[in-house]
Amino acid sequence: MASRDSRIARTLLEWFDAAARDLPWRPPGRAGRRDPYHTLVSEFMLQQTQAARVAERFPRFLARFPSLAHLARADEQDVLAEWSGLGYYARARNLHAAARAVADLPHARLPHDPDQLTALPGVGRYTAGAIASLAFNTPTPAVDGNVSRVILRLEAKDLPLAGPGTLAFAHGRATQLLATEPARASAGALNEALIELGATICTPRSPRCEACPLARECRARKLKAQARIPRAKPPARQKHLRADSVLIRDRAGRLLIERRPRTGLWAAMWQAPTLESPAGPDEPGPTARQLPRLLHLPGLNLGPRPVETFTHATTHRLVQFRIWTAAAPRDFAPGPGPAGDQPREWKKQDQIAMLAISNPQRRILLADRDSLFDR
Repeated sequence: MASRDSRIARTLLEWFDAAARDLPWRPPGRAGRRDPYHTLVSEFMLQQTQAARVAERFPRFLARFPSLAHLARADEQDVLAEWSGLGYYARARNLHAAARAVADLPHARLPHDPDQLTALPGVGRYTAGAIASLAFNTPTPAVDGNVSRVILRLEAKDLPLAGPGTLAFAHGRATQLLATEPARASAGALNEALIELGATICTPRSPRCEACPLARECRARKLKAQARIPRAKPPARQKHLRADSVLIRDRAGRLLIERRPRTGLWAAMWQAPTLESPAGPDEPGPTARQLPRLLHLPGLNLGPRPVETFTHATTHRLVQFRIWTAAAPRDFAPGPGPAGDQPREWKKQDQIAMLAISNPQRRILLADRDSLFDR
């Protein structure tokens, strides 16, 4: 086993040195250790987001918050605004909270130890292993879905990717690989090589075995089982929601926006006044007459039907948006949102563009809709 593990580790390190993608959070030459702050930011961004998308946004985020101290001092709304478009906004709040927690530590530096890292908000076992190994070369595994899939195929282990024993098995095998002679001085590089292999070669569907550096060592390939390992899991059921968003413009051309509650979907982000309700064949949704009352918008007259509809999918929800428009009456005085703790403000579109808004609300609030309003 030791000789096979040494071959695997050596082959992975050689392959990664030659084939790794150029990504803005990786050091030049891929031999040096990563900047700890850059590693923290990139690992939070890479959770449930493709590397290509993160590569577009990572430099801009660093330009806005160039150091951990800058991020720790920032207002949460500014962090959320810079995160807009990346989705899963709890990551931004956790990253901000983690930066503040580190700023309160002695010397205000990220810990090297994975156990200390997991004490930070939003840092789980994988993220702690990634930061510790990539930034500080701590010999600890960083096992995400990509690494688990590579190891399950490498060992022909017929387990579901998210099964209860899968992570323990993958973590154990990654630990063994890190204990080999070529990996002891390159723990971060080996972890990153495993992640890179899963992201680019040993993909969930149609793995490119002909290009894989570990093809000779892969037991699933020898059994022609690489397509069915890991075992597929049934798709998650999505909750169906309807969201009725009302675009209200005053005589100065400003739009009325409100902040969402601090918990739940798109927490604490800004939106057009919006009412969410169950969606389905037996749920027709509120009418143009009902919406102003339900949204606490007295005296508002909506058009007879929505001006646009579209569907937005999240991991657990399928949200059908219906967009309504109305011109604010002269004496219009909107109160807070139906939840009672949703402040409302009038803003120009260029001001709204600088706020923390979700992708669907960006589509609703920032589109050119001049022709839809009665002037």
